[in-house]
Amino acid sequence: MRSSWKGAITFGLVSIPVQLFPATEEHGVHLHQVHEKDGGRIRLKRYCELEEREVPYKEIAKAYESPDGRQAVLTDEDMAELPLPSKKIIDVLAFVDVDEIDPLMLSKAYYLQTATPSAAKPYVLLREALVKSGKSAVTKITLRTRESLALLRVHDDILILQTMLWPDEVRAPKGLAPEGKFDIRPQELKMATSLMDTLSEDFDFHTLHDDYKVALDSLVAARLDGSAPAESDEGDDSKAPDNVVDLMAALTASVKAAKKPGAGKSSARGETGEAGAGSGKKTASKTAAKKSAAKKSSAGKSTAAKKTAEGKPARKRTSA
Repeated sequence: MRSSWKGAITFGLVSIPVQLFPATEEHGVHLHQVHEKDGGRIRLKRYCELEEREVPYKEIAKAYESPDGRQAVLTDEDMAELPLPSKKIIDVLAFVDVDEIDPLMLSKAYYLQTATPSAAKPYVLLREALVKSGKSAVTKITLRTRESLALLRVHDDILILQTMLWPDEVRAPKGLAPEGKFDIRPQELKMATSLMDTLSEDFDFHTLHDDYKVALDSLVAARLDGSAPAESDEGDDSKAPDNVVDLMAALTASVKAAKKPGAGKSSARGETGEAGAGSGKKTASKTAAKKSAAKKSSAGKSTAAKKTAEGKPARKRTSA
């Protein structure tokens, strides 16, 4: 795994040489654009509208256009020479309690590894100090050409850095909460908390999977084989339930379903008001999508399969 940044953590007079490694990766299905008629790849050309010609990447720069139409052209050299101390420094600004950080501000995470043998002791010292104090460090760092806030904290026995949005980048949820007063009866609140207690356990995220990716993998495999995608095992009469429900009855039924031996969380969730409505809509749309895919396949349209049969080499894929 290649490091994505090298520099040092600094707080006070202490400097710890470190390097960053991405802590996450995506496992989506990579797709590219093609001409539906014949499967030809769609290429996006870098085209200059003034010279009316395609230009090489090395001639491309960035620019800012002001409201009055003026442009400030910025080259790679301009961007590289910006006076940012955080280019090679993770500058600790303050130590805070984790609950002081709004989770909405958190973004991409990185693992921190020592960059030199001599950095090991101060690295461990900082790690143990953070654990003992229960604090995390608010820092600044520049990744590529963008400076951002970042939260330095401990995960297991390693330091991690999680980039953060600036406060003015988080939108206020003005006008999004339900308006008006609602009469929440004590019995409803008690039943809702009872349902939560029933579903509370040590949750294992590894038991979850991406249904969209599974369905898309299946569809791609069917297209490559020239066969029809598998039909949905959900009924054709799947539809969203009415929004107006007997909330107390739905909660009671949900608690009963959750308490049954071997009952899954999905069965309990499907009994409740709007959650059930969202589930129904997803079911209907998934069924319709699979039927549409099956019709296309039965019509004999399988561009990818034709290309495979002709023995053409696979081309490089780009992320959708």
